[in-house]
Amino acid sequence: MGQLITTFSNILGGIFRVSRFIKADMSGASAQFVRDTIAQNKVVIFSKSYCPYCTMAKEQFKKLSFPFFTVELENREDCSQIQAVLGEMTGATSVPRVFVDGKFIGGGTDVKKLNETGELQKLLQ
Repeated sequence: MGQLITTFSNILGGIFRVSRFIKADMSGASAQFVRDTIAQNKVVIFSKSYCPYCTMAKEQFKKLSFPFFTVELENREDCSQIQAVLGEMTGATSVPRVFVDGKFIGGGTDVKKLNETGELQKLLQ
């Protein structure tokens, strides 16, 4: 019974960490989508709608009444590939991944801290 539980746990763990093991195809369509989206929008948030840290990041821009473009990854078939691409670009596959003027500025707590110090508003000018 213990072996069965361990095996099941390993399978579930692998499912939930799948984006860590997908090699990013930086010349593929998903990578091009990420690059184009970042280039075409002043503020981009790669997000998952149910993620509290993503909500935290979005709230900072809402407080400043500043428009932002959101990509809700769970709605895309290439979600894992996009996260792998973002991992190559930013050093982490977690969401949110927030970009301003093409520059990665961090995740939810990073963006909140930038807003609290006034730095986020400066970046948006």
